[in-house]
Amino acid sequence: MPTNYVLIDFENVQPRNLGILADHPFQVLVFIGANQTRVPRNVAVAMQSLGKKAQYVEIDGSGPNALDFHIAYYIGELAATDPAGSYFVISRDKGFDPLIRHLRGKKIRVRRYRDVAEIPNLRIPKKTKKDDMIDAIVKNLVGRGQSRPRKVKTLQNTINNLVSESLSETELNALVDEMQRRKLIAVNKGNIRYTLPG
Repeated sequence: MPTNYVLIDFENVQPRNLGILADHPFQVLVFIGANQTRVPRNVAVAMQSLGKKAQYVEIDGSGPNALDFHIAYYIGELAATDPAGSYFVISRDKGFDPLIRHLRGKKIRVRRYRDVAEIPNLRIPKKTKKDDMIDAIVKNLVGRGQSRPRKVKTLQNTINNLVSESLSETELNALVDEMQRRKLIAVNKGNIRYTLPG
């Protein structure tokens, strides 16, 4: 089975939901810039929970795109040793896109996403039973820590990003209503208060 590699541009994206990778076969590399002296507690805890599947790559030195060049190097090194692997760059930096197009032309399976939750392997199939869908949504929200959506519309967009195919407004409303019924969230004038487990 091919290995999935997640390479995170931590200068550009500080994911609060790394915990969602725990039950999946990913190797996670978090690239930290020379000027980044602190890692948020939730990231450190999530990385620790991933055990041997996760590592930090500290950049020695700084400068324009220094971290990006390191990620590019690691993709090349990993792809040379594991050409069957899949590579997911987590960054909002579109500067990676020309390199990714080039690598895809060489038949290397690589994509860039803005957030860990966008990785297709993590998306919930649309036909998932409601109970399992709610469980997956809750797990994702717990992993986000304090960066959970605060408005109903934002929560609906988050849910849609978690599902393999877009849900209708009726389906999204039903999921939000079910979360309220289960007392996982409380909605007041479009604002959300969470009472999630854990």
